[in-house]
Amino acid sequence: MKEKNIIPGFSKLTKAEKIEQVAQFFENPQQVSQSLASYWYSNPEHQKLFDEFSENTISNFHFPYGIAPNVMINGKNFMIPMVIEESSVVAAASNSAKFWSTRGGFHTRILSTTKIGQVHFIWKGNIQQLKAHFPELKQKLIEGTSSITKNMRERGGGILDIQLVDLSHEIPDYYQLKASFDTRDSMGANFINSCLEEFADILKDFVAQKIEIVEKEVKIIMAILSNYTPECLVEAWVECPIEEFSAIDPDMTAEEFVWKFEKAVQIATVDPHRATTHNKGIFNGIDSVVLASGNDFRAVEACGHTFAARDGQYRSLTKLNLENGIFRYSLLLPISLGTVGGLTSLHPLAKLTLELLSDPSAEDLMQISAVIGLANNFGALRSLTTKGIQKGHMKMHLLNILNTFGATDKEKEAAINYFKTVKVSFNAAEDFLKTLRK
Repeated sequence: MKEKNIIPGFSKLTKAEKIEQVAQFFENPQQVSQSLASYWYSNPEHQKLFDEFSENTISNFHFPYGIAPNVMINGKNFMIPMVIEESSVVAAASNSAKFWSTRGGFHTRILSTTKIGQVHFIWKGNIQQLKAHFPELKQKLIEGTSSITKNMRERGGGILDIQLVDLSHEIPDYYQLKASFDTRDSMGANFINSCLEEFADILKDFVAQKIEIVEKEVKIIMAILSNYTPECLVEAWVECPIEEFSAIDPDMTAEEFVWKFEKAVQIATVDPHRATTHNKGIFNGIDSVVLASGNDFRAVEACGHTFAARDGQYRSLTKLNLENGIFRYSLLLPISLGTVGGLTSLHPLAKLTLELLSDPSAEDLMQISAVIGLANNFGALRSLTTKGIQKGHMKMHLLNILNTFGATDKEKEAAINYFKTVKVSFNAAEDFLKTLRK
């Protein structure tokens, strides 16, 4: 790789010029340019659409688009698309779906769908003066954004409430307008941010013009939605009699498996190191559905991890309840998703995802995502507490290892047969190929 020099005006270059500039930093620029172009769509209109999703686009980065079949949710069967590159995630979700399909399937419910936005401001006045006039200000905020909220209100959503929050004990003279919203089937980021920026202008004008308020200057720091939506909650769970686990492992009784499973959940509840990996397994599933549907997985992850630490320590997002011989395993977390607008309407495969899921509402998609998260987590804990995670994971990872060594189709077939009875590892696969090639 050659030394990189500053490239002025990179964003103003054509796509071909951008590629030329990038390729010059490699020892083989022509080969790099050809490689980048090889991942373009053959349909120019498709490629133009993808180029315009982001900035300075020079190629496409592909992830596998897989399917978890036969996922029973509230009595209805789903084929669920999953976009993820990690081996065994789709398999884990599928295996869990198969296991629970004969035990009532997955159950879900929506607890709430409220989203939050904030106007952060500095004001040196007497807060009691602003509090006294806040009912009037609140009405002006709602009326002043009526043109923005009109369509959302017609769909049954809009502004739910606005509060004045005093945080001057944390930062001198720091306050918030904290607003709650219902954005229906839209994720609502642009809608919320438009309302908040209008709130900021209305707030400044209101304070400046109100004679009774002595301090006239309001300094707006920022107006932005919060990706922490603890009142946009979904719960997913599975349940069955404990004896249903009698055949889950030939070396364990049902009671032994459930005891180990319970301890694994307890450990993830008290130990942040284990909780992080435990919850990562949940988001393996959730992120894959969020990506497949054209939603923002970064926002979903950030919110979920914040929720996991809501009592001051990072903990498991799942809970196991054992009463009257019934195993009930549940996942509770906030997920803010949309099924209209943004990439959900623009990305061709996102549109196919939603069609395959029977054109779900935002609430439906929340429930589907939570189920796949729980399915993956159950599959991971099932493996960890029985045969261990590596046996199944490494067998799923075998093809990736073989591709690393440039294995041919014939070599892959031989390796797959060989490792049916041999433990998979990177070194074992390398040694097998070396022996085969001799």
